Amino acid sequence: MSLLQNLRRRLITGPVMQDWPGLIEAYRGWLPVSDATPVVTLHEGATPLIPVPSVAERIGRGVKVYVKYDGLNPTGSFKDRGMTMAISKAKEVGCEAVICASTGNTSAAAAAYARRAGMRAFVLIPDGYVAQGKLAQALVYGAEVLAIRGNFDRALDIVREAAESYPVTLVNSVNPYRLQGQKTAAFEVIDALGNAPDWLCIPMGNAGNITAYWMGFQEYYQAGHSRTLPRMMGFQASGSAPLVHNTTVEDPNTIATAIRIGNPVNRDKALAAREGSNGAFLDVTDAEIIEAYKLLGGQEGIFCEPASAASVAGLLKRSAEVPEGATVVCVLTGNGLKDPDCAINNNDAAFHTDLDPNLETVAKVMGF
Repeated sequence: MSLLQNLRRRLITGPVMQDWPGLIEAYRGWLPVSDATPVVTLHEGATPLIPVPSVAERIGRGVKVYVKYDGLNPTGSFKDRGMTMAISKAKEVGCEAVICASTGNTSAAAAAYARRAGMRAFVLIPDGYVAQGKLAQALVYGAEVLAIRGNFDRALDIVREAAESYPVTLVNSVNPYRLQGQKTAAFEVIDALGNAPDWLCIPMGNAGNITAYWMGFQEYYQAGHSRTLPRMMGFQASGSAPLVHNTTVEDPNTIATAIRIGNPVNRDKALAAREGSNGAFLDVTDAEIIEAYKLLGGQEGIFCEPASAASVAGLLKRSAEVPEGATVVCVLTGNGLKDPDCAINNNDAAFHTDLDPNLETVAKVMGF
């Protein structure tokens, strides 16, 4: 029995997550690494595929819906999957510093893995447009944060120029090793289900993740690990939907900061994924995103960041098109703790304040 088969068996039969070695070791044969690659890992991956019956019930017709909750990676987002590869390969060639542009999650992952590897991390962010939870992570991990007057797309232009001119390695998703690491999420979905889902619903910002998932599904399919390939259903916020409308959005605007990107660098690869899978790119409003965000939290106990909820919002918006009895996986890319302000401002919970500190008052508020 191979290492990976043994790990899969043990993960299914018992709570032995401490045995999970991280993505590179678990999927070494599927990744461009060698014995010379120094593996930099925080034991990312092996995130759960969780059934969400409240979403399935809204669709009906025997449809099964799961969420791939990548918000349970070490820094709270799917970016860790790509960063373990990008940083490991950078270290392999003697790199001492990395750089990225970020709306938040990439900066957190880059900083954490760079520090793990003993490297400096420089992150450029659009000033005032990064959720506080993500900025806090980058700072605690020791990144050197540079906030610019401008949006993510301008920040990305700058870091690409910097990587060409100075001894720093770019770790945004234009780095091919990022996508190699991220494709492992598709492997995990098939490993859990025994086959590819009928639909894979995913948020799109820079479009690296939909590209990586499609790569992973294709590789497993070609190797005989899946009998089918999914339709790739990519969703963007209405105020930031360059792929949906085949354009560039000069001033993207959405509550879902992680996908507030107007000119995706993986545009062509994402379009190829859509065409190759007979998929579709669609947009959802901020109101629809927040409705799905609250549904996941209030009905399923799953706290994701707003951008993640775009996948569920899109599924619900297009629910009439889902085939009867289909299996659908919605990708939740980040943890809700990334954006606490959104949670505080968008919930249906009862929050009673300024109460007298006695049992009678508390019991009365509780309805007793």
